[in-house]
Amino acid sequence: MKELKISSLDELKSVAEAVIESLDGRNVVAFCGTMGAGKTTLISAIMEYLGSDDTVTSPTFALVNQYGTAAGDTVVYHFDFYRINRIEEVFDMGYEEYFYSGDLCLIEWPELIEDLLPEDAMVVRIEVLSPTERNFTII
Repeated sequence: MKELKISSLDELKSVAEAVIESLDGRNVVAFCGTMGAGKTTLISAIMEYLGSDDTVTSPTFALVNQYGTAAGDTVVYHFDFYRINRIEEVFDMGYEEYFYSGDLCLIEWPELIEDLLPEDAMVVRIEVLSPTERNFTII
C-alpha cells in the first residue's frame, strides 16, 4: 500500500507515476472516489505519463474509451460504469475480453461492478481533503 497527498494539480504527475510503477504485472486499476474527486483527471495524467497524445474524456455514455500510448502498440481502455443500470450491460459489452486481455484497463466507478473485477485488480482510493488537496491510496 502506498499513500500520496497532493496540494495542487501540478503534483498529479507523481501520482500517475506511482500508479504505473505499482502495477507489478496487474492490468486492471479501479479508481474509487466521490463525484468530482478527480478520477478522470488522474487517468488523464496517467495517459500523459504513458506518452499518449489522445484526449482523455470520461466514457460516461459509451462505457469505454480506447487510447494509444507513445509505444504505439499498446492500448489502454478507460471505463466509466457510473451510468450502468444493470450488471447485464457489462456482460453485454464483453468486459472479460478487456479485463483479461493483458491491456491496461482503468476503471471509474468500479463499486458498481465489484464482483466482476479480477482478484488482483489494483485499487486507487481518492479522498478529497479540500478543493485543491487530495489523498491517494494505492492498494
